Amino acid sequence: MRVSIRELADMTWEEVRDMDRARTVALLPVGATEAHGPHLPLETDVIIARAMARAAAAPLGARGLASVVLPPLAYTAAPFAAEFPGTLSVSPATLGALLLDIARELSRQGFAALGIANAHLDPAHLRALAETVARARGEKLLPIACPDLSRRVLAEKLTDEFRTGACHAGRFEGSVVMAERPGSVREAIRVALPANPSSLSVAIREGRDTFAAAGGPRAYFGWPAEATAEEGRETVAVLGAILAESVSAALPGATA
Repeated sequence: MRVSIRELADMTWEEVRDMDRARTVALLPVGATEAHGPHLPLETDVIIARAMARAAAAPLGARGLASVVLPPLAYTAAPFAAEFPGTLSVSPATLGALLLDIARELSRQGFAALGIANAHLDPAHLRALAETVARARGEKLLPIACPDLSRRVLAEKLTDEFRTGACHAGRFEGSVVMAERPGSVREAIRVALPANPSSLSVAIREGRDTFAAAGGPRAYFGWPAEATAEEGRETVAVLGAILAESVSAALPGATA
């Protein structure tokens, strides 16, 4: 099903006024500006999150819902990468306050739901997202769907590398950037990088709190040299389906 993807920032206020906002899901790409190895750009998370949001449009349309992609949120808590130049980590409280204000505005304007396309898995960031969703529910704002890709039930839908936990700036993320923004990949560096199988998820459970302490002195984990654009396109489709399913679950009345 081919669906036209609308970007809020490209619309005029009158076009937004005339939308059927009660049947429109606002999709917010969320990522960090942080180190992603020597071969991927600092905005890697944002590239992935935006692709995820855009890919959700077709499955949402099949459920009878329109969608609009909001301007990405590119600043969040990123303490794991804070030691690397270029990483811009803000406090979890700052992220939570901004997201809550966005949810309040979308509620005031009558949107059906907010779907958060999140591509950043730092524990501090994930906690802030969960707390914000809970606060929005307490305020009786519009439904918020925010799938946590670190949960096993969702991770199992993704790639083998992702499931190992060694997936920061590796094959998983590198493939998506190659599919979405190939000119941003430093190819000569990428293809020469050795694998780094150190698992971030294991390191987190062991109490480590930086990429270096987790075994990533160059801010990458996984198998970056094995990334392909084809895998990236497949991954984006799966991410879009995950987000659409999460939104659908938040809106029981939506067409399945």
